[in-house]
Amino acid sequence: MHTHPLLVFDFDGVLVDGMAEYWWSARHAALALRPDQVLPEQAPPGFAQLRPLIHKGWEMVLAALELARPDLDLDAYLADYDGCTAAAVGRWQLEPAVLQDSLENLRRRAIQEDPSAWLALHHPYPGVPERLQRLAEEGSDWLVLTTKGGAFARELLQAYGLKPQAVYGHEQGSKPEVLLRLSREQPAPLWFVEDRRPTLETVRRTRGLEAVRCFLVSWGYLGPGDREQLPSGIELLEPERFATPLANWPDSR
Repeated sequence: MHTHPLLVFDFDGVLVDGMAEYWWSARHAALALRPDQVLPEQAPPGFAQLRPLIHKGWEMVLAALELARPDLDLDAYLADYDGCTAAAVGRWQLEPAVLQDSLENLRRRAIQEDPSAWLALHHPYPGVPERLQRLAEEGSDWLVLTTKGGAFARELLQAYGLKPQAVYGHEQGSKPEVLLRLSREQPAPLWFVEDRRPTLETVRRTRGLEAVRCFLVSWGYLGPGDREQLPSGIELLEPERFATPLANWPDSR
């Protein structure tokens, strides 16, 4: 009987603050597709507001293009993100696969041409690398499950001296799909640590994942109200509790 959990961490917004890289990459990928657009070098406030809603990389490229529109209704975008995203795909005549390819090609070139500059756009959250390194002392393994390309996440983890059991990028499927596979393959209990509340709620609704313990980190890219009235099975994880032994982590069971 395995009592030590396998911790599954989201990457951006949980382990690493990559907001500067998000805008840098989204802006350049957007301009590669639509060079006639004008986008500021520094992220506009609307980008930070949209970030908690963005689920996949291609969406942030599309968001950058939308923010170039002088007639953009940002409040409407925030209120109906999914609907406005679907409308924007049609408006720009750019399919998600094209947007994703533009983003990943841009990142590959950045890593090849000036890896130190690209890495400098990311910052691990304070205390996180040290806490991950202590997990081995508690008998628990950990891995990364991200919507970022797996190669980019591995590049960053290596730079921070972090060695997860595995890294699952968007190429391996959605987060619920990967968690279902892990639940069948891994004898250890799964603990999933994420900063996107809708993702956690989807996991909680997924048949076969009822036993997965879900944690919403308080330090990530949270939207207004994300911490409030969390549904059963999702616990808020504050930095102070995250730093303590796993036995002290919140448990609503």
